[in-house]
Amino acid sequence: MNVNEPSFRDSVDMMFDRAVAVMNLSPGLKQKIKVCNSTYTVRFGVRLRGEIHTFTGYRSVHSEHMEPVKGGIRYAMGVNQDEVEALAALMTYKCALVEAPFGGSKGGLCIDPRQYEEHELEQITRRFAYELIKRDLINPAQNVPAPDMGTGEREMAWIVDQYARMNTTDINARACVTGKPLNSGGIQGRVEATGRGVQFALREFFRHPEDVAAAHLSGGLAGKRAVVQGLGNVGSHAARFLSTEDDVKVVGIIERDGGLWSDVGLDIQAVLDWMKAHGGSVKGFPGATYVENGASLLEADCDFVVPAAMEGVINLSNADRIRAPLIIEAANGPITAGADAILRKKGTIIIPDMYANAGGVTVSYFEWVKNLSHIRFGRMQRRAEEARNRLLVEELETLSADQGLGWSLNSEFKNRYLRGSDELELVRSGLDDTMRIAYQSMREVWHGRNDVDDLRMAAYIVAIDRVAASYRAKGL
Repeated sequence: MNVNEPSFRDSVDMMFDRAVAVMNLSPGLKQKIKVCNSTYTVRFGVRLRGEIHTFTGYRSVHSEHMEPVKGGIRYAMGVNQDEVEALAALMTYKCALVEAPFGGSKGGLCIDPRQYEEHELEQITRRFAYELIKRDLINPAQNVPAPDMGTGEREMAWIVDQYARMNTTDINARACVTGKPLNSGGIQGRVEATGRGVQFALREFFRHPEDVAAAHLSGGLAGKRAVVQGLGNVGSHAARFLSTEDDVKVVGIIERDGGLWSDVGLDIQAVLDWMKAHGGSVKGFPGATYVENGASLLEADCDFVVPAAMEGVINLSNADRIRAPLIIEAANGPITAGADAILRKKGTIIIPDMYANAGGVTVSYFEWVKNLSHIRFGRMQRRAEEARNRLLVEELETLSADQGLGWSLNSEFKNRYLRGSDELELVRSGLDDTMRIAYQSMREVWHGRNDVDDLRMAAYIVAIDRVAASYRAKGL
């Protein structure tokens, strides 16, 4: 990256400042919303392989305008206080934008999880959780983590079990963390949620011809050519859904050890199977061109790019060479503030991270509600829906027979219509609705104000305005 590049935290602050400059907020309220309320740093020891190893972890709380606060825990060697505080700030704005009733938080542990056996990771995770739990930095009513880069359902199951052991009388213990396996109080659709949200965000964007034209594109999502950077949980799901359900051609994939290119589109599941069989490597995958400098594919000729891995991958060193007219930020902070300015000047449309990857926190909200209500979605109404729909179908078919019309409903349609909504269908429906409404709130500001010329600024204005309203209601 360019030596003049602002840090991730500086980028978030610069984007915040750009938005509040056109908002009618008092200086004191601007500062209150901007600053991170608190950051806890913990250094703890775990005996592994006959020695004591010391680990450093963080948990930042950016805003408590609503509680509990919400935000994932990532495991990566690059974790540091500035990064965690920047991510916590993004969580505040993200939750406000999609109207999830949480403040913003984030956590991280400076560790390479690939260097440890599963039982060692469990020891480390449980000790980290213990340090946070005893300070109420994991609590169903105060601070609710979730998976992030380097963590997943397994780590969340360890954390919820650790919390339950330390709070044996808390009936809502399972709500202390989201992104859990189903057998630990999780919810269907959570693993896919962020990638599914990216898909729904793109679908909503392409429903608006005026917005599509602003990106110098035309038509719908089908047939568009995409490059996806990062086939982790977010990128893999987004790429699969877009290619199999929306007829998008994923022509390029960027991974740690290089990239793949195919003009006719890549079979995402085949690529994932290859990576699983070859230690995460894409090299040697048949039917595609291997590109050693995978990052160069960000600059390829395509309709849109999906950066779905690390922050800062599009920066001052490559922004002027990005040819895609549309970028959707599936990762947090993949475009730096400096690159953002260059891309906006070029006319590139950016669907911002705080909206594009909000599927995870949205479905986490549904999981939290499920844990507090102690009942899965669909359990009360599914069979009632089926019974009501069956009454209508039977009445129509009876009328047809009585009138001698001789028609009947298609059996496939009838089976689909009669089936009541299960938890997964309800989760996807709720996520789709959330992504549509959030986009429309951004779009209203984007097209309705002369001093707003991009979606990121619009997203910040919507989010900050909602956070400010919460603080005012508290008397600030």
